[in-house]
Amino acid sequence: MKRIVVVSDLQVPYFDPKAVKNVAKFIAKWKPDQVLCVGDELDMPQLGKFNIGRGAEYFEDLGKDRDTCVEILYDLKVDVLVRSNHQQRLYNSIASRLPSLLKLPELEYEKFLRLDELGIYFSKEPYAITKNTIMVHGDEQAYKPQGGLTALEAARRHGKNVVCGHTHRQGYSAFTEASGGVLGRTVWGFEVGNLVNERSSGMRYMKGVMNWQKGFGILYVDGDKVSPVPIPIERDGSFVVEGKRYG
Repeated sequence: MKRIVVVSDLQVPYFDPKAVKNVAKFIAKWKPDQVLCVGDELDMPQLGKFNIGRGAEYFEDLGKDRDTCVEILYDLKVDVLVRSNHQQRLYNSIASRLPSLLKLPELEYEKFLRLDELGIYFSKEPYAITKNTIMVHGDEQAYKPQGGLTALEAARRHGKNVVCGHTHRQGYSAFTEASGGVLGRTVWGFEVGNLVNERSSGMRYMKGVMNWQKGFGILYVDGDKVSPVPIPIERDGSFVVEGKRYG
């Protein structure tokens, strides 16, 4: 049976160092067949629309944040990265302020984040885990207040099981079609949580009332059958997988 780890939103530089370190050590020891990342690996607050004309726009630490993100993706042994809304900040900033630079290949996100050097496949479309299960970031449809429901909404739209991030929540939810006593298909949605330090300066916009759950996901894949398992991370950065505590 194939074992896959799904890394949740990191949002470097606002990641949780202890949790990320523990997940990296777990991956190195557990040796999954594949490591996927749901996106929002790099926050890029310097390019955010809320910082236009403000002091944060002039901070000169984007390169440092990028390098930190590259190191983390390497440590986590990520194989596949899917598109996400925070990645768009680079393109949107260039397009709106310096459009003449758009065709420079080194400013394309894949090159900027050195994904080719890391051997990471960048999926701009929903990534097919199996023919019935895909990974997306999670920002493509309505945002729901309970963990698992945003992913389920995406699953019903795609007609396939969906693994996603974006909400910073962790949860699983399913929906089965039925009519006249005849059962139809069942689709499920799985949100993998986050690896963010909720006390960091970049999270202050939530004003301390975030409904977030720290964690990541595991998928057991047997042919076309996929079994999702949420792995919640405790406040001390530890977590349990298959009866063993890590961290």
